[in-house]
Amino acid sequence: MATATEADAMRRAVALAARALGATSPNPVVGCVILGPQGTVLGEGWHRRAGGPHAEVEALAAASAAGHDVRGGTAVVTLEPCNHTGRTGPCAQALVDAGIGRVVYAVADPTDTATGGAATLAAAGVATEGGLLEDEAAAGNAAWLTSVRRGRPFVLWKYAATLDGRSAAADGTSRWITSAASRADVHRLRAEADAVVVGSGTLRTDDPHLAARDRDGAVQPLRVVVDTRASVKPGARVLDNAAPTLIAVGEDADTGHLPGVDVVRLPRAGAGRGGLDVPALLAELYGRGVRSVLLEGGPALAGSFLAAGAVDRVVGYLAPALLGAGPAALGDAGVGTIAGALRLEVTDVARLGPDLRITAVPTAPATAPEEN
Repeated sequence: MATATEADAMRRAVALAARALGATSPNPVVGCVILGPQGTVLGEGWHRRAGGPHAEVEALAAASAAGHDVRGGTAVVTLEPCNHTGRTGPCAQALVDAGIGRVVYAVADPTDTATGGAATLAAAGVATEGGLLEDEAAAGNAAWLTSVRRGRPFVLWKYAATLDGRSAAADGTSRWITSAASRADVHRLRAEADAVVVGSGTLRTDDPHLAARDRDGAVQPLRVVVDTRASVKPGARVLDNAAPTLIAVGEDADTGHLPGVDVVRLPRAGAGRGGLDVPALLAELYGRGVRSVLLEGGPALAGSFLAAGAVDRVVGYLAPALLGAGPAALGDAGVGTIAGALRLEVTDVARLGPDLRITAVPTAPATAPEEN
């Protein structure tokens, strides 16, 4: 059974893994701490970039650089050590070769290619235990785990609204509903995501830049504009070179005014809904290595994603203000009666300056709501 020292090391490993959110796709974020026989920390590491050393290898290297002998030590890892050779070698074998005597991991690897590390370790005589702080580690790796299990990117819908649920005033103005503290937190979400998605309405109204600012070392997310009729203007800020951009348009859209812009043509949504097919969009992004999406679009696009059962987490920034008129934060989500309401579980509430940030997840796995 895992010790209290190992549990502390796992919490540290989870924190280390989080440093690379938004930088490792299509790989998971992983952290590792190497403990000596007396429980002292010999080395620690995390997977920083896809194609770079995995967390276990980084931790072993850190221990070696510090002059520590890891033989007989314990490796505490947030994810079951991988068992395959890709751009890097198998971590399970690296731990065996280093003489590690015990491995404690949080989450079993669900992929067909990398699973089996625990069995390899056990076969080599390494004591192996899984499941330590599994929920905490899984929460930190929610985007990657969701993408593996559902075959599409994890989607976090972020919105800002007044206390009466308005995302803009009656005249269309929306800058700024929330405080500077909330807006800074949105840049954190952008830096942790592989792609940021908005609709053509948001582009026309706000001309957003969508890059992550004030985040040292951040890998800029792919900026995605869902623009059925290709109405984006060549001078839009989202088309600069600060971050890559993809314009998703309808199959019959005229894109002659967008030379050199990365454009993908997608089918329209089904009867009764405007815009593009959300599952097709997510499949395209998944094929490009995107494993986490930050949905920043307006109420119509958010409604389309929710109607498609494609929202895995909601983060709402609520400002202590009232408008009484203007667009609601959420448009038609395919819900026709209170019995069909999309119920959420609140997982966190925080104060950001004068605002409230509420984080919630669906009480059941995201699926398209039934028609009523």
